This record gives sequence, C-alpha cells and structure tokens, in this order.
Amino acid sequence: MATKPGERRLQILQTLAEMLETPKGEKITTAALAAKLECSEAALYRHFASKAQMFEGLIEFIEQSLFSVINKITAEENEGFKQVELIIGLLLRFAQRNRGMTRVLIGDALVNENERLQTRINALLDKVEAAMKLALRIAATQENLKPDADFGALANLLRCYVVGRWEQYARSGFTREPLTQWPQQWPMLYFACLSQSGAPGA
Repeated sequence: MATKPGERRLQILQTLAEMLETPKGEKITTAALAAKLECSEAALYRHFASKAQMFEGLIEFIEQSLFSVINKITAEENEGFKQVELIIGLLLRFAQRNRGMTRVLIGDALVNENERLQTRINALLDKVEAAMKLALRIAATQENLKPDADFGALANLLRCYVVGRWEQYARSGFTREPLTQWPQQWPMLYFACLSQSGAPGA
C-alpha cells in the first residue's frame, strides 16, 4: 500500500530525529538518511527541498509540541509561580523523551547547517523566556514576588537553567537526565526568585 505524502514526510522527520539520538553526534547526510529509509536521495527531495527544510520541520514540531502545552498551562493555571514550575518541568520532560530533538534545541545538530536554523531555535527559546517572564509578572500581581523584581533577568536565569540541563544531557551521552534532581532544584530556583528585587543591595 502506497504511503501518503504527509505520512512519508513524517516518517522522514521521525527517522532524522532517531538518527540524531546517537551520542557521538556525527553529522547526518542525506545519503545516510536515505539509506536508513531504504530509498534514494531523490526520493527525499520529493518531500523536502533541502536538508535545512527537514530540520525546519523538526523545529516546527518542537515548537508546536511545546507551545500547545505552554498555552494550556497559562490558560488553566492561575498561579504565576506554578506556571513557571510547570513550564520548566515540560521543557525538561520533552528533552528527556526526545533525545534527537534535544540536540536540535541546543544547536549541536545544527552545526555546519544553514544559519537560519539556529536563528529559529533562538527565536523559539526567546518565546519560552517571554512566557516565563509573563508568569513571573503574574506572580508579582499575586504578591508572590516583589513588584520591583527584575522579571527579565529572572526569566533569563530560568531559561539558562533549562538549556544547561539540556546541554548536560546531550554531552553526557544522554545519561544525565534533565529531570534528575528537578524536585530538589525547583525549590532552590523558587527561593532564588523570591529573594530578588530591583533595589540595589536587596
């Protein structure tokens, strides 16, 4: 039975993601991808104009997967700090379940690829940071955070924590899982946020 075009595209992206899961992180070629799929490179190009477009497909999947849940969190959870906790937990869990996608998120898989791909990842992370910044602002309106706190600095700190856990996961050959110690580390991050204020010497 012939595979529908949409299904074949998805199969190509799934195979690419699986190939990115190798801890050695070797550069993936369209020839290797075609061999894995048991098809010709020409067959790949019937579905994607270039390898960069394949990576764009992965990035679109990551963005849709993350923001469908982030939007649900912000719509259903009223407490600002709880939103932050749930968003970070989502980001760590997504990476742990999607090793290949983690290498895309940290840019490791994009080395020597089209620079617009890294630009897209940067924009995605900026959106995540903005979502956390908004949640922190909500926390301040609920008097759970000082109103003069530097929301931008705090959101960036939390983003760096997440990216750091992703990096550690990928660089360890996927042995140091992102969710390890998360239950212990969230209270540390929470109290770090509580202690921050915009006043010098606070």
